[in-house]
Amino acid sequence: MQDPFKGFNDDDNNNNGNGPQGLPLPPNYATVVNPQTGNMRIAKVGFAWIAFIFPVIPPIFRGDWYNLLCIMGVNAGVQMIVQMSVSASSMVEVLGFIQLGLQFLWGAIYNMMYFKHLFNRGFVPADERSKDLLTRAHYWNPKNAAK
Repeated sequence: MQDPFKGFNDDDNNNNGNGPQGLPLPPNYATVVNPQTGNMRIAKVGFAWIAFIFPVIPPIFRGDWYNLLCIMGVNAGVQMIVQMSVSASSMVEVLGFIQLGLQFLWGAIYNMMYFKHLFNRGFVPADERSKDLLTRAHYWNPKNAAK
């Protein structure tokens, strides 16, 4: 199969790793596996654009119920605090700015939250490329993994 990601930090040695069944992975995707169950997850490392636009969609499609409840809880808590502390005349503007800030927050940290939750459930990087990518992005700490 021809590699569609040629030219994206890849060379003839297939530095971008192999996904399931030998399919190529984009250079910013990491693979993690649970050694006890054999389950494998592949996800992007970095800013989550879908989580920025629609914060609840990625956790739903990934089956990440823990982080979905975290996102919904933080959003609901912030909205309740703002509604209790801001006058009704400026409510729309303040909620708009706060919601935009929360969307930037979820876009910036959702993928990290997802990987860290997987690591707490026993997943580890599947290969050296994924381990290096997750370490450079500060998602994976090899010192904590040895404990």
